[in-house]
Amino acid sequence: MKNLLFIVIIITGHFGFAQNIDKSELYENYREDQFYASVTYNLLNSKPTDLAQSGFSTGFHIGFIRDMPINEDRDFAIGLGIGFSSNSYNQNLSITEENKEILFSILNEDEINVSKNKFSTYLFEIPLEIRWRTSTASDYNFWRIYTGFKLGYMVYNSTKLKTSTGDVQLSNIDSFNKVQYGITLSAGYGTWNFHAYYGLNSVFNDDSKLNNQPIDMNVIRLGLMFYIL
Repeated sequence: MKNLLFIVIIITGHFGFAQNIDKSELYENYREDQFYASVTYNLLNSKPTDLAQSGFSTGFHIGFIRDMPINEDRDFAIGLGIGFSSNSYNQNLSITEENKEILFSILNEDEINVSKNKFSTYLFEIPLEIRWRTSTASDYNFWRIYTGFKLGYMVYNSTKLKTSTGDVQLSNIDSFNKVQYGITLSAGYGTWNFHAYYGLNSVFNDDSKLNNQPIDMNVIRLGLMFYIL
């Protein structure tokens, strides 16, 4: 009986010690919010005169961010990752091609019936974030503020114009800036987080002109961000 009691004490002590190690390792190695998905409403900022958006312009964004805590409590971190972004913009800018030249003009909807007019962009993105949160290794509902910079490379673009006089569809035209970059902010509690992106350069390049003036407008995205471990 004494031998049995001794064995039980040894096993119990070993199990408790192992639990402490596991909890300690969990706390020392846990990381937050490494997968993300976002849906946004897309705005065109600094638009040329008479250029206006119409309908609902949407964006969908997914990716992975490696969370790298930089303090002992692991509530401050740097995040670096890779993602994919799909964006559409409904507006009244006519984009057509003539003699292999891309032409821009404002649609006169009093003269023609426009059923659809949008351009879309698809980008691979590299987000870099500075992260603060109130999380612990066992608390999954917490406050967070993540701010940073996002660099994107456009891998595909398309335009679609449908009018009463005919349809025009173009793809992979050279009028867009291949490289897009901007600042980001995500803030919220638990599942629901506000997300904003402010583009720092124009969506179109310097050769893209409307009325002999560069189309120098940037992108603003506002929406919701969802994080998954």
